[in-house]
Amino acid sequence: MELSGQAVDVEQDAPPPLVDVDTAVLLLGAGVTAFTHPLLYVKLLIQVGHEPLPSALGTTMFGRRVRYLPGFFSYAQHIVTVDGKRGLFRGLSPRIVSSAISTVVRSKVKQQVEILSKREDLQTSLRKVVKETSHEMIIQCLSRVATHPLHVMSVRCMAQFVGREVKYGGMFSCMVKIFQEEGVAGFYVGLLPHVVGELLFLWCCNLLAHFINTYAVDESFSQASAIRSYTKFVMGSAVSVLTYPFMLVADLMAVNNCGLAAGLPPRSPIFTSWLHCWNHLSNKGHLFRGSSFFFRRVPVTSLPDIED
Repeated sequence: MELSGQAVDVEQDAPPPLVDVDTAVLLLGAGVTAFTHPLLYVKLLIQVGHEPLPSALGTTMFGRRVRYLPGFFSYAQHIVTVDGKRGLFRGLSPRIVSSAISTVVRSKVKQQVEILSKREDLQTSLRKVVKETSHEMIIQCLSRVATHPLHVMSVRCMAQFVGREVKYGGMFSCMVKIFQEEGVAGFYVGLLPHVVGELLFLWCCNLLAHFINTYAVDESFSQASAIRSYTKFVMGSAVSVLTYPFMLVADLMAVNNCGLAAGLPPRSPIFTSWLHCWNHLSNKGHLFRGSSFFFRRVPVTSLPDIED
């Protein structure tokens, strides 16, 4: 009887099946994607330069008069006014499918990479970081290649808000439309800057975190372990600012010259390559357009500073 009781306890303490865990991860990913979609929707519209609301005159703490562009909540309210609350979730379906595919691809590739990495004896800490980052790079590249067509579809569905088009509807109609007009290459417009930006982020973040944890954090410090646990997060936040222009260029290339007003003159020139797009944004000082949701301001140089 005691043995049977122990067996029951072992069964109760057994980890949940892998299938259940994967399903939970997929559902969680879908939920997070749906919850954050309005943020990315507003961000995309700002990226393509769509500013439907007037700026408001304000003053900085130093007395400088500036014009503030509408923040996220004002922009989201405008979308609701035009399209209703469901309008905030335009282009969500491709993103949910993309999230699911990305999760599956990452899981499968990671399992294979871990099997291969167990056979290798890494002697130095730096070599270990380089090897792990190389594995992460493979996972990231395969995931991006698998999901980029869905990203293109989602971006174009959202960009239709600018010109009020209905060219791209459901996922199947999007796939047919893109294939008919642009072929397979149309599904991978903007892929290169997206991959370059993600790989730069990955390598810079991991290497900087490693060097800071190794050479800047003193072992004698009582909170050394706690600091090391946050280093990668802090480095990720800093590096993401530097790699943001790559994400912006990738999104603009996904919309450019596809038949939507957001990607055609006079709203946008037709770019011959992503480097052409980068140079255009750089010359105008717009490489970080859409990187902020709040306190977006346009300096008004013609107005004098306010004096006390």
